[in-house]
Amino acid sequence: MSSPDITGLLDNTKELDRLRKEQEEVLTEINKLHKKLQNTPEVVEKTGDNSLSKLKALYTQAKDLSETEVTVSNQLLVQLNSLMPSGPPGQRRRIEGNEQKKKRMKADSDISRVSPSMRNHLDALASLKGEQASIKLSGVAARVTQEDADKDEWFIVKVIHFDRETREFEVLDEEPGDDEDGGGQRKYKLPLSHIIPFPKQNDPATAQDFSPGKHVLAVYPSTTALYKATVVQARKKKTDDYMLEFDDDEEDGSLPQRRVPFHKVVALPDGHRQ
Repeated sequence: MSSPDITGLLDNTKELDRLRKEQEEVLTEINKLHKKLQNTPEVVEKTGDNSLSKLKALYTQAKDLSETEVTVSNQLLVQLNSLMPSGPPGQRRRIEGNEQKKKRMKADSDISRVSPSMRNHLDALASLKGEQASIKLSGVAARVTQEDADKDEWFIVKVIHFDRETREFEVLDEEPGDDEDGGGQRKYKLPLSHIIPFPKQNDPATAQDFSPGKHVLAVYPSTTALYKATVVQARKKKTDDYMLEFDDDEEDGSLPQRRVPFHKVVALPDGHRQ
């Protein structure tokens, strides 16, 4: 644990305290104006009165302070994660098996695309401020490999920021596998087409309904990686888990059926390579 790291952490905690105190002062001024307008609403009709413009300026200031607070809080979380001792090695995310029997699948198309409905959802999120997008997309599926890679690798990541100019998400892979270089947390900057939001666990209506035989992208049990799988059993209720068979998951000559929660299953992107 280095001294510069601790210094940066303490600086951000002081900045957070300053922001909160300033927010309290702005809120006090807003409440004073509210009380004034409630008691004498006719004052706004007087020539030269600037009550409404002052109120607007205060609300704008409060909004800016709130967004800055979210940014500093996110920075603190990243700093704390980097300073905390790592736990026991995480489970490898690759599907283990006989290396000689492993297959490499390549689709006809080299372009991975998301469905129009999903793109609309991402565009709506992209219209938010970067920090707001971080809150909306705390956990998403992200393709971390480039367009010219031999295969697509999808992991669960945390959205840190969205750059509205470049239309790129900055994401954090919090639990990289043992087989990855460095073994620590990794950051990526990814385009919209590399991000798929998961359905909400507490709102099954946000999840697509996949019928038996449908190919999907799903989180492999006990890992943070997603792989192509096939739905093998219809669900009776929206909240039921999916029963899936993962590609390249062969055991004793057959594919085992694995149970995956509905909120960890998404549509398979066009042109997926595995």
